[in-house]
Amino acid sequence: QVQLAESGGGLVQAGGSLRLSCVASGASGHTFVSYAVGWFRQAPGKEREFVAAISWRGDHTYYSDSVKGRFTITRDNDKNTVHLQMNSLNPEDTAVYYCAADLVSAHVMRTMPVSNLDHWGQGTQVTVSS
Repeated sequence: QVQLAESGGGLVQAGGSLRLSCVASGASGHTFVSYAVGWFRQAPGKEREFVAAISWRGDHTYYSDSVKGRFTITRDNDKNTVHLQMNSLNPEDTAVYYCAADLVSAHVMRTMPVSNLDHWGQGTQVTVSS
């Protein structure tokens, strides 16, 4: 069972930046490097949506159209950590951000139902003020 813990959320003004981190532990049977990792977000009253995903080797990344060019996902497998660098934030980015890990590819993670993803963190709140 993989446990995921997000951190780095907070309150920031529009145009500002935040860096989220997702640290994995307890990956028995499969090491962390076996998992694609994605970031998702859920705003009040809205469904959870895909934000970004990274392949297990970190050589393939995918982004939603709404964050492409502003957000960057990276991973450090030596530290079992995935980061989401968020720049040029705007109020529409306000949401709880979750990381998820699964043995599917990052490419598949973009479009599969979120309920089908195996492992989730508890989420971290990001609030962008105008």
